[in-house]
Amino acid sequence: MSNKKNVFITGATSGIGSEFTAFFAKKGYRLILTGRRTDRLLQWKEKLGEDCRIIKTDLAEEQQCKDLLKEIEKDRIDIFINNAGFGTAGNFFETNLEKEISMIKVNDLAMHILFKGVLAKMKKQGSGTILNVASSAGLLPAGPFMATYYATKAYVTSLTKAVATELKESGSRIYVCCLCPGPVDTEFNEHADVIFALKGISAKQCVAECLKGMKKRRTVIIPTARMKLAIAFQHFLPEPVLLKLIAGQQKKKSYGK
Repeated sequence: MSNKKNVFITGATSGIGSEFTAFFAKKGYRLILTGRRTDRLLQWKEKLGEDCRIIKTDLAEEQQCKDLLKEIEKDRIDIFINNAGFGTAGNFFETNLEKEISMIKVNDLAMHILFKGVLAKMKKQGSGTILNVASSAGLLPAGPFMATYYATKAYVTSLTKAVATELKESGSRIYVCCLCPGPVDTEFNEHADVIFALKGISAKQCVAECLKGMKKRRTVIIPTARMKLAIAFQHFLPEPVLLKLIAGQQKKKSYGK
């Protein structure tokens, strides 16, 4: 049996997930990758060979999330990058309900099912690391004109912080954290129908800064000093003022606004 460590990555076919895949491949990990785009998964398989296992999954489908856990039932998971997610923007009266429901299923329900399932596996193992990919949006009080997306990411950050505290209080060797970046230049923009009002960082920089935070065992990891300051600054503003500022930034993102 191989002595290599295993890393399990959802949303591995683009952006942050793809960068994590590249990093752990270089480090010699055995990878278990999942996503919806078979062609991109096959590209990783062709590149990495026997050290890469691919599982095509639509995480918007609850049963497929549960089936995915069964697929990895016999695998040791040393690191889990719970990354899959997407966004949408616009006035809440006008945004597409079906897309929002799908987003809630992927960003929250799938994240929750896989988080809980892999956590149980790691408890049996006695150790492991889980990174839930959230957003700086999840650290703000609300996001007018990206209302549902902000709400989904608030769920991720809240759940992660609570579980991390429970693990620390029990003396567990399992480390749980969440990544809360600001704008990152990925395919997120196309799927959310937005353009960033602020210049985004590269997915490579985002992952590099995340890994530094993980090395320091931080629970909430916010890449870049600029974004850390922005999150800290919010506490000095009255909430109505802050929400108005956020609304202004979100309006700038939407195409045609």
